[in-house]
Amino acid sequence: MGGQGMRWRVGLVVVISVALAGIGITGFLKPLPNSCIMTYMYPTYIPVPGPPEVRSDKYGLYLYHEGWRKIDFQLHLRKLSGVPVLFIPGNGGSYKQVRSVAAESDRAFNGGPLEESFYQEASFTLEEAGIDTHGPGERGATNFQMGELLANTDVQGQYPNHLDWFAVDLEGEHSAMDGRILEEHTDYVVLAIHRILDQYKESFEARSKQIKETGEILPTSVILVGHSMGGFVARAAVVHSKLRAGAVKTILTLSSPHSLPPIALQPSLGHFFSRVNDAWRRGYRTSKTRSGRIKSSSKALLSDVVVVSIFGGIHDYQVRSRMASLDGIVPPTNGLTIGAPEMLNVWLSSEHQSILWCNQLVVQVAHTLLHLVDRTSAQPFASAQTRLALFVTKFRSALSQTFGWLPSMNSNELENVHRLPVEAEVGRGRKEEFFAHKILQAQDDDQLQEEAELAARHASSILLDVRDRQRNGQFFCQKSNKWEIDSQEKDLYINTPTVTVLAMDGRRRWLDIKKLAVNRKKHFILVTNLSPCSGVRVHLWPEKEKTQPNIDRAVSRRTLEVTTKMVQLPAGPAPRQIEPGGQTEQAPPSGLLLLSPKELHGFRFITISVAPRPTVSGRPPPATSMAVGQFFNPKDGSYKFDSSWLLSSVYKKRELSLSEEHPLVVNFSIPLSLGTVPLVLEVETSSCGISDSQMQQAGDKERAGFCKLRCFPPLALAWDPYAGLEIFPNLHNETIVLDSSPATWSSYGSEKSTILLLVDPHCAYTVSMEVSLLKAANRFILTYGLQIAGFTVAVILFALMRQARAAELNLPLPSVLACTEMNLIFPLPFTTLAVGPLLLFLLYVLTWEEPGPSFWSLVVVSLICYVFANGIVALLAIGTLLVFHSAASFQVFLKFRWQTWLEAYNSNAAHGFVSRLSTCSNLQIVRTVRGKPRVAVGVISSFLVFFVHPGVGLVILLCYHAWSCYISLYSYRHKKGMAAINKKKGSEEVQDPMMESSKGATLTERKCSYIDVQLELFKVQQGLLLLHFTAAAMLVPSLIAWAQRPAIDKNMPWFYDSIFAFGIIVHGLYEGHPDATISVLSLPIVSQLTSAGLSSIYGVAGLYCYFSGIVLSPYRSFYALAVVGFLTTSLRLKEKIRLKGDPTAKRWHFHKHS
Repeated sequence: MGGQGMRWRVGLVVVISVALAGIGITGFLKPLPNSCIMTYMYPTYIPVPGPPEVRSDKYGLYLYHEGWRKIDFQLHLRKLSGVPVLFIPGNGGSYKQVRSVAAESDRAFNGGPLEESFYQEASFTLEEAGIDTHGPGERGATNFQMGELLANTDVQGQYPNHLDWFAVDLEGEHSAMDGRILEEHTDYVVLAIHRILDQYKESFEARSKQIKETGEILPTSVILVGHSMGGFVARAAVVHSKLRAGAVKTILTLSSPHSLPPIALQPSLGHFFSRVNDAWRRGYRTSKTRSGRIKSSSKALLSDVVVVSIFGGIHDYQVRSRMASLDGIVPPTNGLTIGAPEMLNVWLSSEHQSILWCNQLVVQVAHTLLHLVDRTSAQPFASAQTRLALFVTKFRSALSQTFGWLPSMNSNELENVHRLPVEAEVGRGRKEEFFAHKILQAQDDDQLQEEAELAARHASSILLDVRDRQRNGQFFCQKSNKWEIDSQEKDLYINTPTVTVLAMDGRRRWLDIKKLAVNRKKHFILVTNLSPCSGVRVHLWPEKEKTQPNIDRAVSRRTLEVTTKMVQLPAGPAPRQIEPGGQTEQAPPSGLLLLSPKELHGFRFITISVAPRPTVSGRPPPATSMAVGQFFNPKDGSYKFDSSWLLSSVYKKRELSLSEEHPLVVNFSIPLSLGTVPLVLEVETSSCGISDSQMQQAGDKERAGFCKLRCFPPLALAWDPYAGLEIFPNLHNETIVLDSSPATWSSYGSEKSTILLLVDPHCAYTVSMEVSLLKAANRFILTYGLQIAGFTVAVILFALMRQARAAELNLPLPSVLACTEMNLIFPLPFTTLAVGPLLLFLLYVLTWEEPGPSFWSLVVVSLICYVFANGIVALLAIGTLLVFHSAASFQVFLKFRWQTWLEAYNSNAAHGFVSRLSTCSNLQIVRTVRGKPRVAVGVISSFLVFFVHPGVGLVILLCYHAWSCYISLYSYRHKKGMAAINKKKGSEEVQDPMMESSKGATLTERKCSYIDVQLELFKVQQGLLLLHFTAAAMLVPSLIAWAQRPAIDKNMPWFYDSIFAFGIIVHGLYEGHPDATISVLSLPIVSQLTSAGLSSIYGVAGLYCYFSGIVLSPYRSFYALAVVGFLTTSLRLKEKIRLKGDPTAKRWHFHKHS
């Protein structure tokens, strides 16, 4: 085969690619853990008469009813009076998927609101509140706005109105695969929204005939709830030109892609996403004056629309968190992106389909949607900020704000907040958040001391501030939950920095801040499984209580309760009680309270009051109650790991020891994203305050049992700036992986991840860490698969560039495999092709207003993707070469055997069969196709591209390429076989004068033999085959979705897709025979580039496809391929006309000799 063997570079790349793909795919085959509770229901689906503009047999609209009894459908429709909610299923989904959330909504309305908890609720970030982060007093404005917005949202024990759940039947079509289907779904959803509102009007008019002046307010908008692609359809419907104004004001999406499609391979699908997202960006823009100020009368078109996007987390392989993000599409004042693992009362990752029936999630969604109903109108609140505030408080945990992990809560903002004058706060009367401290960036103690001395000068103002907070009642428990310590005899005085509560003993623990908060241990943390207010209460005292009643009252007025500042933690399963009255394992913590030095300043004591144990006759006591508090220094428990140290754990597990009396909060700063490098974290208890002799006598199982009785189970909080918060309760051995992708163009901020361990200071632990290669490969393919797809097209174009350059220099054409191997040579041309485009992209990133992705992550990930793409191309080249070589060799073998048999037996029947075949080949249509095969292929494939489906037309083109490759290789093998036979028979072989070729020949002097011609034709056709096979493979999902639709529903393909596919077809037909040199650039200064033609076109196209891969939009490769096709076709036609008019013109041609 011309000496084109596979060298070591290609072999190494192929091995790496196969290993990475094999390990990654193995990870997909493993079953995923699922902690969701199943939701049960009794569904009934009531058909709603559809819009007259749509055929009744295509799509449908249904109203959900919960209950097993038979009902009158028409009567039920006439009774419509609730809040309309429309469910939109996703890719291949059914309208019946509405049953879980609709059933829970019915139960929630009938059962009333959830039991009130007294944990701290999340508040707006500065961006969500629309506050200028550079202006003074932004924090006070934020909380003041939140308090004002939620002032009239109390449901008072019963929801004002119920939800009427509708669902559209989209026939289970695969909208994630085809842009045409996605647009048709959007059109129907708009009609369904209008039909729902009209149905309410018809029902109201029918009831008004029987009962006059009901006072009922008709709904003017519909809440949209979409799953998967249904969420994007909901957003597309809002910006649809035919939607009524104000018909949609609230959208809730579940595992829905927003930034880009999950399968971004079809041009029309990517274009539809871009068009809808651009319309949303324009919808939130307001008119500005020439000076840049917003006009007072200006109002954005979508200012009243609120969008909430909930993503599943690491277990959702189809829609990752980055795809579900609303960043850059919906402003923070109108949008919220949150993951199921950090949602209140959910705390777990769910699969793409299970998010619909996961009871923990659908219950929270149902109650939150019912909270949106205004008591005065029985319809959703008109204010967009009020609706967003409800979503924030009901969905988001306050943990991320407590530790300062939210993007807006950086250290500079917090410092500005804490330095606000207290007198100004009291004067404005704002309900300000008591503390929001970032312990991971603790300030130096000297600076804290200076700030403390400065704040001491405002002692009177501080006391005024305390009384102001007490009047607002922000930190106090409600009166119904108050309980008092019987007497001071039950007070305990703690003399150590760590305090432990092992039982509900009804006692109060006093901690002297001045004596215990020493040696830089100025932060205080309390973790407990006791409920705030009903189980435990925490107060800050300026001084200790006295015995005189008058003084006691004065002290009490200056006492500040901070119980309700406790944030909720996801408690794992409660430990089993071995026997009634016996000791049990420590229960996992369910709440956390964190106080910074600034919050403690001005107070002398902290008291932790524990409620007395409830006694119920005939029942065993509850599991051991627990509360552990500690003064600590964040720096003592902070560990920063080096990247090399962490990556070396692949070969050897890394261990870290935590001795007894360690900080309760241990912070691990990971320099790499846990989305790229998953970490297996194991926490093992090594000791727990028991004497060494007892621990040595006990076995491992008994030692673990002893420690479980003494120490609470470890809990890990993993934070990533892209994926959010993931919590791992009852941690012992867990793979910490987050749904993150830092090395993408849409990333922002730092790529570092944080793991925060809450571990009992009474026990010693051994923490071991190692990188999980299996998970890393799995997440890499899942996260960067689209980037690999774009790079694959670029690698093939770079190979064709090298082939075209060889033709321009009149050199022997290398094969695709040889071109791939040569492009991997380091430092050149590997650096030029792999790193050069990356540097150009990074220069472009510098022009962005927002911070771009991490430099090193982007470089490393892109190089891995590029090498992986080279491996894919090499595998395709080797595979096609083996297939065609085997087929050609087999036919040559059969032909030689056939000729030998004919010569031996001279069979008349065989000659007759051959003559009949020759007669068939002489038919007019056969002779026409054989005479002009490219014309026939072009006509057939073009018709299929414009009138059937672009993928079908490209399949015809692939068949033409495959046949050309086969014929060329067969001719090559047959000619070589004939030469070997003649040589074996001893007959003289006529010397072919064209066999000689000069290595340094010019473009017009190089001539080839027939064998060389066929081999080089195969190389050219193989390159085009691989390129167009990749393009056709990108349209396979769309082709599958098109094939599954009924024949009556199949419409004309999008012209957008057809025109790009047509450009690919003309490129394949005109580039099959490199019989001319196209001169595009003339650079006489550089002698090596005197005639740059097709190589420059392929090079620019490959560069564009490289960029398309970086931005995770491989569908844009069709733009480059179409432009290459139209450009090369026009240049070849121009060259052909020039050669016809100038017979002396020089052209490069093959000499064919039989």
